[in-house]
Amino acid sequence: MFHRNRQGVLRTMFAVVMVMCGMAVNAATQDAGKPATAPMPTAIQTAKRVFLGNAGVDGNSIPAFRKSGDMNQPYNWFYVAMKDWGHYELVGSPADADLVFEISFAAPLVGAEKISTFAPYLRLEILDAKTHFLLWTIVEPVEVAYRKATWGKNFNTGMTNLVSDLKNITGETQTASK
Repeated sequence: MFHRNRQGVLRTMFAVVMVMCGMAVNAATQDAGKPATAPMPTAIQTAKRVFLGNAGVDGNSIPAFRKSGDMNQPYNWFYVAMKDWGHYELVGSPADADLVFEISFAAPLVGAEKISTFAPYLRLEILDAKTHFLLWTIVEPVEVAYRKATWGKNFNTGMTNLVSDLKNITGETQTASK
């Protein structure tokens, strides 16, 4: 009989401890209101001049870009998008810039050995021009396409989303799409 009571007492104590832990977590969550947001590097929001660097394409992507006739498509399209946005002055040398933006494209193989597919993405790395320290990275997927017209549309969507992500971290409010 003592053995049964001891188990009952232990179960009751465990339940009480669990309830108290739950109450403590709940109270802490209510005090916080919402999850804390880490501060954005101020250099991204205050920069005026940007140098655009072409970090290229990965080995899996080279044949597709050669076939399209534009090995620098990610860089060229990003350059045009940045000029159209007009938020930063684009400069010709990293020494003249506040930030360096390096754009690249990769299409790594993912999946099982016999059922692999490509998972292409655009990658933008934002570096402090003076310290060369990586401040931020934006990665935006680009949907796979087998037709040239579909690829152009998907690439444009990926680039548009990448620039939109950049606008969000700079604190610029979004404007309606054209």
